Amino acid sequence: MSTNTLIQQVVFTNKARCRDCYRCVRVCPVKAIRMRNGQASVEEQRCLHCGTCIRQCPQQAKSYRADLDYVKQICSKARIAACSIAPSFAAAFSDWQRTRLASALRQLGFHYVAETAIGAELVAHRTTEWVRSHPDQQHVCTACPAVVRYVETYRPDLVDHLLPIVSPMVAHGRHIRRQLGEDIVVVFLGPCVAKKAEAQRPDVAGVIDAVLTFAEVSQWLDEANVDLAHCEESDFDELPPQDSRLFALEGGALRTSKLATDILATDVVSVSGFDDVEAAIDAIPTNQHGRLIEPLFCRKGCINGPVMLDRRNVFSRRDDLLDYARQDAAAQDTNARLPETTDLSVHFTPRPIDSDQQIDQRRVQSILKRIGKEKPDDHLNCGACGYASCRDKAIAVTRGLAEPEMCMPHMKRLAEQRVDRIIETSPNGIVILDQSLRILNMNPAFRRFFKCSDATCGQSISCLMDPEPFERLVAEQLEQLELTLEHKNYGLVCHEILYPLPGERQYVGIFVNLTRSQSHERELTRLKAQTVMQAHELLEQQIRMAETIASCLGENTAKSQALLDQLVQLADGDEEAGPSDGPKITHLPPHRSRTGGGRFGN
Repeated sequence: MSTNTLIQQVVFTNKARCRDCYRCVRVCPVKAIRMRNGQASVEEQRCLHCGTCIRQCPQQAKSYRADLDYVKQICSKARIAACSIAPSFAAAFSDWQRTRLASALRQLGFHYVAETAIGAELVAHRTTEWVRSHPDQQHVCTACPAVVRYVETYRPDLVDHLLPIVSPMVAHGRHIRRQLGEDIVVVFLGPCVAKKAEAQRPDVAGVIDAVLTFAEVSQWLDEANVDLAHCEESDFDELPPQDSRLFALEGGALRTSKLATDILATDVVSVSGFDDVEAAIDAIPTNQHGRLIEPLFCRKGCINGPVMLDRRNVFSRRDDLLDYARQDAAAQDTNARLPETTDLSVHFTPRPIDSDQQIDQRRVQSILKRIGKEKPDDHLNCGACGYASCRDKAIAVTRGLAEPEMCMPHMKRLAEQRVDRIIETSPNGIVILDQSLRILNMNPAFRRFFKCSDATCGQSISCLMDPEPFERLVAEQLEQLELTLEHKNYGLVCHEILYPLPGERQYVGIFVNLTRSQSHERELTRLKAQTVMQAHELLEQQIRMAETIASCLGENTAKSQALLDQLVQLADGDEEAGPSDGPKITHLPPHRSRTGGGRFGN
């Protein structure tokens, strides 16, 4: 079944969790990490899929491709679903769990369950034949996909030393298909992330349909409510020869191949962990004798894979696997061999990167100059950025994999320079005193305020001002002291903030010049007083005017009242005279008599 529905990239970065710590750059053996704007991403073409960054990331920002949903889908549609479980499962599950695992996997829908150690036995036998037929050559075992990818990508000149034999996973997949047919689904279970990428290699594509880690298997069991404790004990559908279960250990492939396993043997060498693997491979061109190298990328072998469920001491896991391999020794014929009809051939191809990229020495030197590493003596090679040397980091910058800001000493120096710049340009006066209140340093503003120079450094602060506030700060062991003082000798009014630097046994004084503000405040107070006085004068004038107006109004009102009283009296007198006095004649004003008309006619 084709695996083309799976995306090619295997290792990912969760940007929300990435914290700009460069841990993944430091631990990645081939620096397959690209830093951009402080975010780390995995470069698929450079990545070995070893899972080191997944294991080491403190923020769990690195993860591998999850294939569980895909496996559920293809298994549900398959005529037969088979699974191949890596030998390291004996170190991932306890003794009682191992006896029930086959039964649990069948409940998940697998029709055929067997150990990958069967494929390991086939590979071991073919390896023995190849090495003995080419005794004068140096060979590198190809069971570990991370090692194979390392040689193809970073040591392409040594690809011919890779044994042209598939890994036990692929060997077992071909063995299963030869037995059950091609129209089936084969899933590999193990602790390795690199196996996910190996299953998609063009030269072995279609043999293994998908790869699940032990963590994904555990997740599937939980989702399906399959409890190992409630499963019956059951054997695998096919059992391997005893020694082939040791393939997951350092030296296990040699033991299974019936080759020399003496650690002092000169014709074989077992190495694990990237540093030793790299050293052994680098030694190939200089070694003049035939040798077989058995490399395992993970330290102490697959029992220390990046997705092992059991995180106990690696030697405890090693003991568990050895005990499991011995359990069926009496029941198995250790000399038995599986049929040799399975095709185990494979062709490895160099896939170099950066081979067509010439290093621009001028640009490298320019980058080194930019981060203050222009001279060789300036190269700290501290490794804080994740690269072994300052030059390696500069080369990575030219390739777009790193950023100049990753240099910690450079960024620290820039931060210090920015702080110095802020102090030097601050409008506030800043002075630093030692524990004896002698002046250590001061900025230009302080020198300007107190009319002093650098020659004052080393003298007591008392030569410039009253030291009482600083003495109080020291004597009372205050965390901070704020006060506003007038320095009459300098025509200054300052708001002062004083505080200690306990670690350095120093004291800092910050002087904010309030002189202009104080003058403005005094002027404002004067204007307020003057305004109040003028307001009082205006009010008094308005009161006097109101009183004058009121007096005039009162006099006029009195005259009007008197006139009205006279009119009333006159009217009352006319009424008392009565009709016998003859008709009453009203004498109109002259202008009314000329108009004619009225109540009494002519």
